Amino acid sequence: MRDVSIIGVGQTPVGEHWGVSLRELALHAIQAALGDAGIQVEMLVIGNMLAGELSGQAHLGSLLADFAGLRGIEAVRVEAADASGGAALRYGYLAVAGGAVDFALVLGIEKFTDVVGSQRAAASATLLDADYEAAQGLTPAAQAALLMRRYMYEYQVDTSAFAGFSVNAHTNGAMNPNAMYRNRIKAEAFVKAPLIAPPVSLFDAAPEGDGAAALILTTTERARGVTNRPVRISASAVATDTLALHDRPDPLFLTAANISAQKAYQQAGVGPADLDLFELHDSFTILSALTLEACGFAGRGAGYELACEEGIGLKGKIPISTFGGLKARGHAGGATGVYQAVEATLQLRGQAGSNQVEEARIAMIQNIGGLGGTAFTHILEAID
Repeated sequence: MRDVSIIGVGQTPVGEHWGVSLRELALHAIQAALGDAGIQVEMLVIGNMLAGELSGQAHLGSLLADFAGLRGIEAVRVEAADASGGAALRYGYLAVAGGAVDFALVLGIEKFTDVVGSQRAAASATLLDADYEAAQGLTPAAQAALLMRRYMYEYQVDTSAFAGFSVNAHTNGAMNPNAMYRNRIKAEAFVKAPLIAPPVSLFDAAPEGDGAAALILTTTERARGVTNRPVRISASAVATDTLALHDRPDPLFLTAANISAQKAYQQAGVGPADLDLFELHDSFTILSALTLEACGFAGRGAGYELACEEGIGLKGKIPISTFGGLKARGHAGGATGVYQAVEATLQLRGQAGSNQVEEARIAMIQNIGGLGGTAFTHILEAID
């Protein structure tokens, strides 16, 4: 297997891009990444969750390769719910590592706002077990509510215990020009937020938005000749769990997140204490707590204790959501995992501006599908 590095990044702001089509949104991110790397590519891997359901568009490989002026290259869409971006990075990485191509373009793209209301909710429900969850009216927010209520019962905490996750995300998002929401919030406002699936409130859940992010991958050997700021992918791992929550022996333990993180630690030769930042999948605050526990940053039932500036802030024990995470940057569906990689790359290049984690050298990103059915974990490392 060949060593792989990131040599180019590009992203669009996450938001309600009513007047921009899916293909145009993708083009903006692709052009930015190609311009950053200054090279051409042989392969396009697209992470997308719901283009067929929300935009009425399948066959994204051909469509987007053509529209981006890359007609003729290998191009394919991959899907793993809202872990689709992580899947695209994984398979782009494998293509370069295995020698199939020398330069790969990884794209994450989602257009949520093409539809609204019940139609969007129905599309999102396709991420669940169709026979045993979605058919009974369950939604991702309702799943999160079940987990959060159980967590609160098991560990005797109330909703205020999760406030720090949203406060931190919005604090960091306020400094990110690509964030969907750049407003700061206070813990007092968090506990008064309207409920969407009790006990999950509006401030517990990440807002859905349109967005596209892109990466250029090549071998680390070639990367050194292309840029003086390559970022090495020192680990790439994936694991799955049961899709339906009721099939899990312990629903409060994210098995897929744990397994993929442990594989990544082993590959990179590092542990939780060696990481300078962690871009986790904070689609709901309960997932932040459970992910920190599954990945070894906190004991069982203690993940919420890190939800403070000293724990997860930019100068904390383990900085998370450094550009606002899904909660403030916005949840761009199948683009989320690529946004995480773009943001971690900017941190390791020292290009994060006001969001910079000081002396960041090693970052972990984890993109989760649904409420833990799939988890893609990558560890990135700054190289000289």
